[in-house]
Amino acid sequence: MKELIKKFIPSFLLNWYHWFLALVGALLYSFPSNKIKVIGVTGTNGKTTTVSLITDVLEEAGFKVASLSSVRFKIGDKEKENTLKMTMPGRFKIQKFLKDGVNAGCKCAVLEVSSEGIKQYRHKFINFEVAVITNLSPEHIESHGGFENYKKAKGKLFASTTKVHIVNIDDKNSEYFLNFNADKKYTYGWEKGDFNTKNTNFKLPLVGRFNIYNALASICVGVSQGISLDICQKALEKAKSIPGRMEEVISTPFKVVVDYAVTPDALEQLYKTIKETYSPSRIISVFGSCGGGRDKWRRPILGEIASRYCQQIIITNEDPYDEDPMEIINQIAEATKGKVIKILDRREAIQKALQVAKQGDIVLVTGKGCEPWIMEAKGRKIPWDHRQIVREEYKKL
Repeated sequence: MKELIKKFIPSFLLNWYHWFLALVGALLYSFPSNKIKVIGVTGTNGKTTTVSLITDVLEEAGFKVASLSSVRFKIGDKEKENTLKMTMPGRFKIQKFLKDGVNAGCKCAVLEVSSEGIKQYRHKFINFEVAVITNLSPEHIESHGGFENYKKAKGKLFASTTKVHIVNIDDKNSEYFLNFNADKKYTYGWEKGDFNTKNTNFKLPLVGRFNIYNALASICVGVSQGISLDICQKALEKAKSIPGRMEEVISTPFKVVVDYAVTPDALEQLYKTIKETYSPSRIISVFGSCGGGRDKWRRPILGEIASRYCQQIIITNEDPYDEDPMEIINQIAEATKGKVIKILDRREAIQKALQVAKQGDIVLVTGKGCEPWIMEAKGRKIPWDHRQIVREEYKKL
């Protein structure tokens, strides 16, 4: 039904269709965002972790919180896995989630906001008090018709949020987001930023510079809501890793790490972090790239990046949708300089990586994190869990 709508309805009417659905959803649930403080987190990478850390900070301060990310739906102390394979659910689901949060007595809601969601007006009729941008690098280029349009889609969250803006000033696109009007603006960064921790030491149990940026964003949100640095410190020291994000599944005799990284920037930052944190003898990388016409431009770039950091590369199927999965694999492999093994079946690819791994190596399985499905043509979904597959194949060694 959705594909027929996209095919036969002109784009301007499709936009009105999405806008109208957003209005109906808000009306149906009585505009719940007017009764709860809503914090929106957007960006190319780090959104899920930042949503989780913001939730930790707010809860440490005594707020009852509802939070929605690509990994989970959380209202107070009740959680359930997000199995929709959508960063930002549809308009009715979001409005119902906010209504449920209000009914449960939550004072704050933290939402992961995607450019695709904004493009379809899923952010409309949500009264955001705080807008956070983690970083920006090319993604969804075909869908948006270019990087500038992708950036402008992210900017719409800031345009619709007038109270508090929080911006990673180290990001080269920060100036664009700082130009939007807001009552208060906070910047954070490793190299720059007007925000500092005033000699408060933070011991973050999450590895990687990218997680330091995520933590700084969460501290800024806390400070914007009158939360002390001491409370932020306590929250972040207890922070837990996010499922499928730098998740160590096997520890010995070699390590196996599962991560969601799908963009070139995220993959390169992950490889750097793995080298800095673990100093492995070899990095054995298992990955693919999404089909369905999504970001075809990045396939050879992913292969090139892997060839610079990894000693063994195994390219496999990811979410082919309606594309030929072997063609996707070949497009990635073109840039790997001959260091590649191509294995169509993702389980077999993981099995091969475990078989060649030796003590001191790290097997890095990327691209799906903790996603519960492999998406094939005509809407077919294959149940999947990287972590479970890794453990099952490890037991067979």
